[in-house]
Amino acid sequence: MVRQYRNTIINQIRGLGLILLLLGMFACPGTNPAGVVDMPGVDKLPDIKELPDPFVMNDGTRVKNKTDWAKRREEIKAMMLYYQYGHIPPAHKNIIAKELSSETVYDGGATKKHILLSMGPEREVKINVGMVIPKGEGPFPVILKNDRGIFNVPIADEIVRRGYIVADYARTDLDPDQKNTVGPAQAAYPDYDWATLAVWAWGGMRVIDYFMTLDVVDKERIAFTGHSRGGKTALLAGALDERIALVVPNGSGCGGAGCYRFQGEKSETLERITAPERFEYWFHPRFRDFADKETKLPFDQHFLKAMVAPRAMISIDALGDLWANPYGTQQSHRGAQPVFEFLGADDKLGIYFRAGGHAQKEDDWRTLVDFADKVFFEKMPASGRLFCQLPFPNAPQPFSWSVPRGK
Repeated sequence: MVRQYRNTIINQIRGLGLILLLLGMFACPGTNPAGVVDMPGVDKLPDIKELPDPFVMNDGTRVKNKTDWAKRREEIKAMMLYYQYGHIPPAHKNIIAKELSSETVYDGGATKKHILLSMGPEREVKINVGMVIPKGEGPFPVILKNDRGIFNVPIADEIVRRGYIVADYARTDLDPDQKNTVGPAQAAYPDYDWATLAVWAWGGMRVIDYFMTLDVVDKERIAFTGHSRGGKTALLAGALDERIALVVPNGSGCGGAGCYRFQGEKSETLERITAPERFEYWFHPRFRDFADKETKLPFDQHFLKAMVAPRAMISIDALGDLWANPYGTQQSHRGAQPVFEFLGADDKLGIYFRAGGHAQKEDDWRTLVDFADKVFFEKMPASGRLFCQLPFPNAPQPFSWSVPRGK
């Protein structure tokens, strides 16, 4: 009890230090996009060994109600974009869609469409979108995947039979996933400092803009997924876009559902993922400053998960995928749970691990749809699949703070 009290006090002191720094932020025109102010550099941030408290606001007060949380969510968003992902342009309201092909599939049970979206300045930004739509009037819920190409969902026919539109878009249309390369989206919006993951997430949000124009789409039931780097993209898009009702990062690891402060054996670290010879370009250049200094981060990935609440989220992973940090994924899940609890959405946060390695397998897709059935339609899976089992039940609690009371 004494140790827990001491840890709480220490965390509050460190949090106060961060608050004072954040209150001292100053405008720095010319280095950031318009309206963005500088935040403290890594050398001026306090050392926080446990998962930081998402409920402490920048003015030092603690979140007490949902109104406070809405304000805190915006503060978290500003931090994560500034340090980790870069800033994205707003929706460009000039999207046009061209249907490139349409055919009947699955013995007449669905229609498969290839759509090309054009948007942005001079409509030079283009995204290829695939859609498989069940027969009938709808509207139908949607499962959207980001990938290198389209029509890449292995059990699309089964998912369509379960009443879902299956859609995917080619994220590399926006950024080719190569270092030292300016992709079409970044070229179209040169005043923004967004890195590759942010570009890909922004593309998914623009696909959802298009979905909002379609009568066949159930606007309240859109799920967004992706695997590996696509899982990182899905989590970021889901945190930013409140139209996404269910967020499903799959095998997302470092920079996704994993954790920077808590690492399992053989897992990818912040230092490794941001190495110049690897994937530094996925993140804002500032993020590399935290390599081997993870405890200086004013957040961890539980903050990104918390931004999804009170909407639904499930992270799907494999126990043998050590590089994706199963242990850290559990710990960030535990760090997000108090926010979901605070917002009355305890049952909307899931976690699922299967045996095996790094892939988005058929079992993962079935888990996704089972969880979607649960949160969208209150259907429990016939398989008896559970969405709340922790693979490391004896892992120590990664934080000492608690859910605000009296909300």
